[in-house]
Amino acid sequence: MLPGRGRDGRAARAARILGTRTAWSAVGDGEFFCPGCGGDRNYQRLSGHRRFTFLGVPVLPRGETGPVVECAACRRHFGTDVLDHPTTTRFSAMLRDAVHTVALAVLAAGGTCARPSLEAAAATVRAAGFDDCTEEQLNALVEALAADTGRVFSEPCGPGLAIELHEALDPLAPHLAPPGRESILLQGARIALADGPYTPAERDVLATVGAALTICAEDVTRLLAAAARTPS
Repeated sequence: MLPGRGRDGRAARAARILGTRTAWSAVGDGEFFCPGCGGDRNYQRLSGHRRFTFLGVPVLPRGETGPVVECAACRRHFGTDVLDHPTTTRFSAMLRDAVHTVALAVLAAGGTCARPSLEAAAATVRAAGFDDCTEEQLNALVEALAADTGRVFSEPCGPGLAIELHEALDPLAPHLAPPGRESILLQGARIALADGPYTPAERDVLATVGAALTICAEDVTRLLAAAARTPS
């Protein structure tokens, strides 16, 4: 059989005669984490209109497609769910703010800011990205929080404190692997242990941290016990 004269040849000729083409139009733009490039990139959000083509010429509408997200660098198309993933810049800020909030919550739960706890908290917050954080700044923030009548810190993890923790940790948890979530909890544990064993209020705060990070209660108990056994 001569090339191009069988079933495959007829299909190829038909595809050249009849086909489908998608015309894309931009409906938005921004910055996202591109899973193709593996980094922060600009994107365009595209909406598509499909048309039948005859000899390469669009003739009949076939409906809409998309929307999709097109990377400005690699030009690959992705589903719009990729926009749910934070950029590396945004993720770093979320992680830094989460550690800062956990440190303040543990200090506030302690009632009084002992120097060892303040030093541990300041070192933890600086390591997370707040390079100029000092013990004095943290102490002033804890005092301001205690004086804020809109929040309740006198009882173990009162509603105001729990809200602060969930606001900082809930958006971050889905983007962290289990070791990353455990690391944040353990950083809070080390701050609590800096001036002695856990107090009931500190345990309650750390339990709230674990819950917000979607760590099960049994694992929270295990991690806190391991931290307490580890020499500082």
